Amino acid sequence: MTMQTTTTPQAPVAPVRGRLRPLGQSEVRITGGFWGDRQTVNGSATLEHIQSRLESEGWLGNFDRAAAGTLPAGRRGREFSDSEVYKFLEALSWEIGRTGDPALEARLRTVVARVAAAQEPDGYLNTMFGRPGQGERWSDLEWGHELYCLGHLFQAAVARSRTRPGADDGLLGIAVRAADLVCEVFGADGRDAICGHAEVEVGLAELSRATGDPRYLEQARVFVERHGRGTLRDIEWGRKYFQDDVPVRDAGSLRGHAVRANYLAAGAADVAVDTGDDDLLGALRRQWEHTVARRTYVTGGQGSHHQDEAFGEDWELPADRAYSETCAGVGSIMFAWRLLLAGGDPRQADLIERTLYNVVATSPAPDGRAFFYANTLHQRVPGVPADPDETSPRASSSLRAPWFEVSCCPPNVARTLASLDAYVATADDDGVQLHQYAPASVRTTLAGGRVVAFDVETDYPASGAVRVVSRADAATAAPWTLTLRVPAWATGARVRVLPANGAAAEERAAAPGTVEVRRAFGPGDVVELVLPIEPRLTAPDARIDAVRGCVVVERGPEVLALESVDVGEDADVSRLALASGAQPSERDGRVWIEVVTRGDDDAGWPYGGPDEEPREAASRTVPLVAYHEWAERGPSTMRVWIPTET
Repeated sequence: MTMQTTTTPQAPVAPVRGRLRPLGQSEVRITGGFWGDRQTVNGSATLEHIQSRLESEGWLGNFDRAAAGTLPAGRRGREFSDSEVYKFLEALSWEIGRTGDPALEARLRTVVARVAAAQEPDGYLNTMFGRPGQGERWSDLEWGHELYCLGHLFQAAVARSRTRPGADDGLLGIAVRAADLVCEVFGADGRDAICGHAEVEVGLAELSRATGDPRYLEQARVFVERHGRGTLRDIEWGRKYFQDDVPVRDAGSLRGHAVRANYLAAGAADVAVDTGDDDLLGALRRQWEHTVARRTYVTGGQGSHHQDEAFGEDWELPADRAYSETCAGVGSIMFAWRLLLAGGDPRQADLIERTLYNVVATSPAPDGRAFFYANTLHQRVPGVPADPDETSPRASSSLRAPWFEVSCCPPNVARTLASLDAYVATADDDGVQLHQYAPASVRTTLAGGRVVAFDVETDYPASGAVRVVSRADAATAAPWTLTLRVPAWATGARVRVLPANGAAAEERAAAPGTVEVRRAFGPGDVVELVLPIEPRLTAPDARIDAVRGCVVVERGPEVLALESVDVGEDADVSRLALASGAQPSERDGRVWIEVVTRGDDDAGWPYGGPDEEPREAASRTVPLVAYHEWAERGPSTMRVWIPTET
């Protein structure tokens, strides 16, 4: 069944059709728990931290200098630094929609005014190009990021228009003027070119939805179709870095730069859905399936090449060389969410959950003021604490850093957390689907005026119990279907229906995928999903050579890790192996595993005969830490994949 969307949700993605309709911030509110705590830190600390760094680094000041006509003198930051300001504005917009904070509202208006002052009369907006002493407009499409920056501007304007429709701050007008210029310059009869970093496509498609202007969707379609025709200059990593080697609809997998690839796929999905291009949508589904099956880390992270921040070939997933950029995780969520809305496949929600808990949640420090850019799965040497007053030149820093010379990840995390309520649930004509589990309030109206009202009570992922409590008005209750996602790892899950009127409870098994409960929910009726959250061992596909003979411990949606601060005097986690026959267990609120220390002695040559037995060592039991919590207790070594004892 395909739904036509008649109202626009307060959400980042609002397709005109699809199997599912996203429920936005006005319909879903996360009220606490794992994600609620992180939203609080994001709103109270991270946004302020980001603005402080945008000011101290001079990236916001670039707009002031542009307005004053003094550029290029004094310009600071990389060619794409404008985009971090726009992502910050998007995060502010979603946080204002979530909390209504008047201080954030004032902050947003001040920043928008500074951006507006820098816009040229014809709509052009960029602080790196277009003035005497700077490169000409659109003169470096491979690396200049002009269109990329505008894509983030468009997404910020969409967020603002959906959270505060009719706001008089001018952000939507800024975006519309810039989009009109893009259509004029790069339209079907204009310059035959694309941006070297996809993003404008997804921004234009969503701006078309927000404004109702079909030109922007058509321009997004044109950009998508131009990819793969070799319009960008070739580089040392090949045109696949830009996704300009093969047309989107002909590709077999995501490839090249992992963030670019996911942003392009998300934009292409928007185009496919809104234009009814089922062939393109089918191609994107096949690419997603291939990428998840062969090019994605157990954490949900993507990208195994450091030099070009790119996907490797199939099965090329080394733990100690995992790049797994945080922004690639955000892009993966964007792509998977669009496919989920289009087709309703719970596997996309599974990947979103895995990526949220093990990539997005891993990046920020508990105080929200330091971040991982890249996310290794095996840290061989203890990291070096970052100077809180300095900017890290290294994306692959070994500990979280307060800011980077390329700081795309902090505002990307901020906008994701601020809008996370809109990724929890969806609706169709017959009911509501819960995709992510968090304490939440859900209120929406289905076809025929059926009012749906329920609260979600859970401490997931600490436990696997998820209670959905109906808040329906008995006088207006009508049958509808509640659909709950059962993660692929949750074999043995069960669902119970507990009527408030004292009628007999119903209980049945819930196989991985989804489980449905249809009834006329009365006030106080409860549906309880119980997921088996116990820790488990997971083995890799044998074709992933880098971790063959290893296992990872998972608990619910969380990947766990061995960290040296938990090991004791022998703190070299690279020497540890899983004891033969060992299984993880829980006690004292932690997961424990029995390990042995490999007895290999240092020698002048690190190779030997295949039948040589390692020196025996006594076993011991050590605790594991959730991967998203590693490196929070000082410098350490860490590994996710643990060798099995041979």
